Amino acid sequence: MRDVTQSGGWLLISVSTAGSAGTLRVQVWRKLKSLGALYLQQSVCLLPDRSEVHREVRRLAARVRDHGGTARVLAMTFTDPVEEHGVIAEFNDARDSEYAEILERIPELHTELEGELARGNATYAEVEESEADLERFRSWLAKIAARDYFAAPGGQAARDAVDQAGAALAAFEEAALTTEGANPEAAERFRLQIVERQ
Repeated sequence: MRDVTQSGGWLLISVSTAGSAGTLRVQVWRKLKSLGALYLQQSVCLLPDRSEVHREVRRLAARVRDHGGTARVLAMTFTDPVEEHGVIAEFNDARDSEYAEILERIPELHTELEGELARGNATYAEVEESEADLERFRSWLAKIAARDYFAAPGGQAARDAVDQAGAALAAFEEAALTTEGANPEAAERFRLQIVERQ
């Protein structure tokens, strides 16, 4: 387990948007969720004090104050290592839940590819559509990884699943090239489109 004290400890964040525009509350919530904040109670959360996190939290606090809300960002350390490890476990549980969603949904992409192959519909249009789906998974995985401060155990399985989906798409792409290879002009267009994307 990583020793968080080497990374600067923790940030305790308290935000109130009372009296501000309703959109500010949503912006604050979205930003703190995107950072992976662990809520201790309503409007009070905790994040590891990493330079990139600290910078984002300071910007958020300034925005809240500029729009009439109140925000406090306090640096803290745990005096009890057991308590700190418990908090780290909560962070990891939250990330593992997010990784589990990827693992739950990615089989749909495999099913789609297999179905298109079974129907004899391995075409460039299907490659493009599936590629867009795979890119959404990669983007989603990157967002989770950015807030996975303590290397949650589920991360590797999610990365492997996305890599396997990429391999399945590459095989589908090859099948599409072969299928469209019966038409030399279509095959050449398909090959050029693949080269352009790389």
